[in-house]
Amino acid sequence: MGNLNLNKLIMKINSVFFCALIFVIFSCNSKKTSESNLEIETQNFEFATWITSDREKSIDLYATEFKRYKDHGIDEVLINTLTDPNELQRLAPVANAAGLKVHAWIMTMNRPGDSVALQHPEWYAVSKEGNSCYDTRPYVDYYQWLCPNRTESRNHILGLIEQLSKVDNIESVHLDYIRFSDIFLPIALLPKYNLVQDVELPEFDFCYCDVCISKFEDIHNKNPLDSRNTSIDMEWKNFRLNSVKNIVDDAYEIAKENNKQLTAAVFPYPEMADHMVRQRWDKWNIDEVYPMIYHGFYSEEVDWIGYATKQGVSDLSSKNTLINTGVYIPDFKSAEELKQSILLAKENGAKGVAFYEGKTLTDEYLQTIKETKASFE
Repeated sequence: MGNLNLNKLIMKINSVFFCALIFVIFSCNSKKTSESNLEIETQNFEFATWITSDREKSIDLYATEFKRYKDHGIDEVLINTLTDPNELQRLAPVANAAGLKVHAWIMTMNRPGDSVALQHPEWYAVSKEGNSCYDTRPYVDYYQWLCPNRTESRNHILGLIEQLSKVDNIESVHLDYIRFSDIFLPIALLPKYNLVQDVELPEFDFCYCDVCISKFEDIHNKNPLDSRNTSIDMEWKNFRLNSVKNIVDDAYEIAKENNKQLTAAVFPYPEMADHMVRQRWDKWNIDEVYPMIYHGFYSEEVDWIGYATKQGVSDLSSKNTLINTGVYIPDFKSAEELKQSILLAKENGAKGVAFYEGKTLTDEYLQTIKETKASFE
């Protein structure tokens, strides 16, 4: 009887100890979560704008433009210099002097007018119909997509990224068009091209070049061209998603070697990007993303900006990648709508908002940005 009572006492003590241990673990996790949430809440909410440089524009005029942005709450400029590191070096110190951070914006897989690439027709992505982007361009003439798997074309792209990453006074190399050509266009753009896209159409489905097919065959022992329905061939889809991811991951290493961040303009949220352009950005090694939540392109209302932001934030919950919600200024009917979009982005977990593009930011819109930012302080 004595041994039985002793065993009961030991079991009771173990039970109390276990409960206490669970409480301590839960309390520590709750503290960590609270600290993490507090860090996000107290982090400065930042504003950015994309701009394209003009080599004929003087430093004085740029100084005036950059001061105008800074005076109205803009913190960053993402500058497209057509991948010219010298032009970037010309402008970055001017933007820094105005108090702006600078990102080197590059058109990555889509390389319109790339004088080096144009000397190598074999570098270009090929459609399921067998047509090359070198001379048969989908949708618009500036869609000149390179193959992500051919050694020479991917090395060319990574070389351009490396050149930009070596420029002083910049925060990141900012990848744009880091994807395949659109298999599906945003719904509001379809009438412009007199298109119906209820299924994947072969003329808009890339890359079926010899290199991509050979690499795929080496892994999966089958040719996608033999598939009865490539749209539901998950291995072929995943191969192309990973082809883009591999470029990003290599670019990330290059950026880090040069003490820069890697950022990217991406489609609204990962599942949508996967479906439309073979881009699964929640799988990438990358510091920050700027999802282009252009609600008008998708015939959505302003509140969709909050929905898409929240979806992206949720998909990145296990990673350290931050989100800056991208908005398209011509989509807004008023300054009040612009303010609403900023509030929706912030409420749904974005680190900031980026505006496309600088030249469309009227005095009224800039004043709205300034006043909205002041309300967060």
